[in-house]
Amino acid sequence: NIERKEGKAEGKTLIEALDAILPPSRPTEKPLRLPLQDVYKIGGIGTVPVGRVETGVLKPGMVVTFAPANITTEVKSVEMHHEALQEAVPGDNVGFNVKNVSVKELRRGYVAGDSKNNPPKSAADFLAQVIVL
Repeated sequence: NIERKEGKAEGKTLIEALDAILPPSRPTEKPLRLPLQDVYKIGGIGTVPVGRVETGVLKPGMVVTFAPANITTEVKSVEMHHEALQEAVPGDNVGFNVKNVSVKELRRGYVAGDSKNNPPKSAADFLAQVIVL
């Protein structure tokens, strides 16, 4: 409770309200889905797709498939903010080096997924619910 000459106010403080917010769940148990935000060619390293892990886990040594192009390749390394990672989890914005794939073969909007666990594929149609606020 706060009391001033302008009047009284009741309720939570901003800090209490922020502390009450639960962090979002990290869906690591679902199949890997990583939409590409961009693709770079880095000298001495090679092709580096960049994106945010939405579900699943990305690790070096994994074999990933890019949809809709259906390109399959091995992940050589995973980095976030110039630091190597042993695994990237949902919410991580990462760059990952892939073997034997040209920067021309990949593009923004493609989705990377684990080739051994429900790899992503294109759909002829889908059902969506759009909410306009």
